Amino acid sequence: MSHPVSQSADKVIDHFTLFRQPEYKELLERKKTEFEYGHSDEEVARVSAWTKTEEYKEKNFAREAVVINPTKACQPIGAMFAAQGFEGTLPFVHGSQGCVAYYRTHLTRHFKEPNSAVSSSMTEDAAVFGGLNNMIDGLANAYALYKPKMIAVLTTCMAEVIGDDLSGFINNAKNKESVPADFPVPFAHTPAFVGSHIVGYDNMIKGVLTHFWGTSENFDTPKNETINLIPGFDGFAVGNNRELKRIAGLFGIDLTILSDVSDNFDTPADGEYRMYDGGTPLEATKEAVHAKATISMQEYCTPQSLQFIKEKGQQVAKYNYPMGVTGTDELLLKLAELSGKPVPAELKLERGRLVDAIADSHTHLHGKRFAVYGDPDFCLGMSKFLMELGAEPVHILSTSGSKKWEKQVQKVLDASPFGKSGKAYGGKDLWHLRSLLFTDKVDYIIGNSYGKYLERDTKIPLIRLTYPIFDRHHHHRYPTWGYQGALNVLVRILDRIFEDMDANTNIVGETDYSFDLVR
Repeated sequence: MSHPVSQSADKVIDHFTLFRQPEYKELLERKKTEFEYGHSDEEVARVSAWTKTEEYKEKNFAREAVVINPTKACQPIGAMFAAQGFEGTLPFVHGSQGCVAYYRTHLTRHFKEPNSAVSSSMTEDAAVFGGLNNMIDGLANAYALYKPKMIAVLTTCMAEVIGDDLSGFINNAKNKESVPADFPVPFAHTPAFVGSHIVGYDNMIKGVLTHFWGTSENFDTPKNETINLIPGFDGFAVGNNRELKRIAGLFGIDLTILSDVSDNFDTPADGEYRMYDGGTPLEATKEAVHAKATISMQEYCTPQSLQFIKEKGQQVAKYNYPMGVTGTDELLLKLAELSGKPVPAELKLERGRLVDAIADSHTHLHGKRFAVYGDPDFCLGMSKFLMELGAEPVHILSTSGSKKWEKQVQKVLDASPFGKSGKAYGGKDLWHLRSLLFTDKVDYIIGNSYGKYLERDTKIPLIRLTYPIFDRHHHHRYPTWGYQGALNVLVRILDRIFEDMDANTNIVGETDYSFDLVR
C-alpha cells in the first residue's frame, strides 16, 4: 500500500474512522477488483432495480425451496428462555458446544446480561453411538460445579436426528448417581430444524409443568384463589413481567408467573455475581396446579401448555400480546372476573391518561401506514394498537404465522376502518417483506433489529419494538403491556415520527420552513 498506516499503538482509531482511511479504501478496492470478480456496476444496478418491481415480487412470492431471513429463531432458544424463568435453573443443552454458544449469545445480545447454560458437548462419536454417556457425565458435572436447584434439558438437531431418548437418558443418569434421584430434571424435545423459538418455549413450559404436576389427567385437583400467568416468549419480559406483578398487586391477586425471567435477565452490578437470580420458585411451580385459572399472554406461544393445564381442570384464557387500550381492558376485566375484585382506581386513572396521550398526538398518527413483522402474537397486538391510534397496519408478516393466524389477523383488520388496506402474510420472511415495501410503500416499519437492512434498502424508517433488539440498549427494561406499557410504545412511535420529520426539514433555506420547534 502506498499510504502510511493510520492505526498505531499511539493513535488508536475506532472502526468507524479506521476503515475510511486511504490505505483501507485502497485495500478494499483491490479486494473487490482482484478477488471478488463481481458483475459490473451497471449490471448490479439493473438487477437491483428489477428486484423492486411487481414482476420480481411475483417470482419472490412463488419460491418454495428457500427461506431468506425469517422472522423467527430456532426451538432451543425459546426453551432456554423458558427454563431460565424458574428458580435456580440451569439449562442443559443436549447437543454440541457450538449450538449452546449460539443460543446464549442470541439472548445475551438482546438483554445485555450473562446467559448461563451448559452443553453435553456431543461430537462425532456421540453422533454415531448416541449421547447417553455425554448425558451421564454432563449432568454430574453441571450438578457438582454450578449447584443448580433444577436442570432443564433440551435438545439440538444432532440429538434429535439420531433419536436420543431424553427420559430414558435422564433416568439412566440418575441410576448412575449423576444427580440425586429426587433432583428435578424436566426436559423438552426441541429439534431446531422444525418449528421456531415460540414452539420451543411451549415445549419447555409443558415439560416443566409435566415434571411437577404429573402426566395424567386429574380433574379433581383441589383449587385455590391463585391465578397463574404465562408470559410467552417476550423480548420486553423484564419490564412486562414486573408490570404484570404490579397490576396483580393493585388488584390484591395472588399471582404466579410461570417462567419469570425478569430478575435473571436484569441482575444488578453490586459486586455479587449471580448465576441464577429470581425466577418462579420451584415450590410455587409445583403448587400452581391448584390455581383456579391460568392466563396466557401469547396464545401462539402456549397451545400445548394450555391444553395440558386445561386437562388439569383449570380455567384457561389466552390473549395475543395485549397492548394498548382495548388489549389492556380485556386483560383487566378477565382478572376482575377471576378474582371477584373490581378494577383498581389507580389503573382506571392510568387508562384515562393513556387515552389523553393518544388524543394529544393522534394528528401525527392518523393515516400513517405501517408494516409490522415478528411473532404471531406480537403482530396481532401491535396491529390492534396501531388501529386504536388511527394508524393503518398494511403489511403484517410472521414466518411463524399459520393460516389460522392469517384469518385471525384479517378478522381484526376487518373490524376497523383503519384495517381496510391490511393483509397478513403467514409463513413469509423478510425478503418477501422487502418486495412488499417496494411495490406497496408504507411510512414506517415496526419489527426487530434485522429490519435495519430493510430500512437502509427502502429508506423507510424502522421502529424497534420486538425481539431481538441487538443494536439498541435497554428497551427490554420498559413495559409494553398495560396502560403504562402502551404509553411507552406510543412515545417510541411518536419519537421516530418526529425524528423523521426533523431529518426531512433541516436544510437551511430549502426545507427548514417546516423545521418546527413545536410538534
